Amino acid sequence: MQIEKLYQIFRESSGLSTDSRTLKPGQIFFALWGDNYNGNEFAANALKQGASWAVIDDPAYETSNTILVDDCLTVLQKLALFHRREINTTVLAITGTNGKTTSKDLASIVLGKKYKIHATKGNLNNQIGVPLTLLSAEPDTEIILVEMGASHQGEIRTLCHIAEPDYGIITNTGCAHIEGFGSTENIVKTKTELYEYLKRNNGIALYNDHDPVLKEKIYKMVNKAVPLSFPAGLPLTVTPETTDLYLRVNVVYRNTSHILATNIFGNHNIENVKIAVATGLFFEVGIRDIADAIINYKPENNRSQVRISSRNTVICDSYNANPTSMRLVLRSFAALSVPRKICILGDMHELGEKSEEEHQRVIELLREISPEKVFLVGPQFGKAGVNTGFTVFADSKALKEYITKFPLKGYHILVKGSRAMALEAIYDLL
Repeated sequence: MQIEKLYQIFRESSGLSTDSRTLKPGQIFFALWGDNYNGNEFAANALKQGASWAVIDDPAYETSNTILVDDCLTVLQKLALFHRREINTTVLAITGTNGKTTSKDLASIVLGKKYKIHATKGNLNNQIGVPLTLLSAEPDTEIILVEMGASHQGEIRTLCHIAEPDYGIITNTGCAHIEGFGSTENIVKTKTELYEYLKRNNGIALYNDHDPVLKEKIYKMVNKAVPLSFPAGLPLTVTPETTDLYLRVNVVYRNTSHILATNIFGNHNIENVKIAVATGLFFEVGIRDIADAIINYKPENNRSQVRISSRNTVICDSYNANPTSMRLVLRSFAALSVPRKICILGDMHELGEKSEEEHQRVIELLREISPEKVFLVGPQFGKAGVNTGFTVFADSKALKEYITKFPLKGYHILVKGSRAMALEAIYDLL
């Protein structure tokens, strides 16, 4: 089937689904493959549940209302590109080692003060998530903010060819997914695939002019570049105001100071706030609207999120972790002028041969900042934490059992680890 005909079917449907368990009547089911499943096996059930059509790539599962294609994922991506071109809206791509989701969320509420915005939900930022983001955008959307993630070289390039961004932001370059990239140099090379795309297609990069790597790369790789410190031709500064539990920033623009009390934990989020402010100014959102958006933003999904219970104050930052983000959040936590601190840290994944070294570096930082208690979770931290005096647990289940037996009360607690460590299992106990 030609993409044009499939697109017409899509426009007449109530949307797309790649999960037969959450499919809604009238949606088109795409039978994608996973590491441990063949999506074609769920096509018949999706049709029984009310799917208008099922797109499959295995002829063994053909029935009425199935559309057989060579590869479901490729067709999903082509359909997303077709939709992006049909609605002809502005696309802003955001990538980077750290902060891309928070920057995307902040920038979307800022831009939402003036424009009809559509943005990546959560972190649907891969070769499936980006097409789904594009395809869920309404035809009258004015700006789509597309988050782009990568764990291997070439992935950002692929996502750019699906989303065709007009503008791009790289938050920063740091240490993450070393196992997939092989080196920090390859991380930089992959993230700057966004710059390469913008150069070839006459796009504009808003760049972090305080990041030495990006500052060095930008004019070699992009024809049109706008520094975050001069987003609209006038200087912008965004600096932390205090080291309180919540980030408080001083935004200076047009010789006027604006103090913004955010709901975000940590001075390490200052770059994310600056990206949002600069993006708003670049797109001609008023500074008062920008300030209002940032003040009212409430983080969720365990990203720089503060939860205050009757027992403790908990900083939930356990959605994911890499060496760069781990060090940044630990420094922010150390800077807090509060008593009785506990660090609960889970293993950092996908570090390959660098894993032992990077976990040891975190141990050294913990010794330096010296919280009252340290709980380490997982085999990598278990190995690095030997003979440190820190309490070590095999997994989150063991940690949960310990906290159930020995409840914590009256502490400020930082919880950080890779998503696979499932540290959110302990939050109800804190």
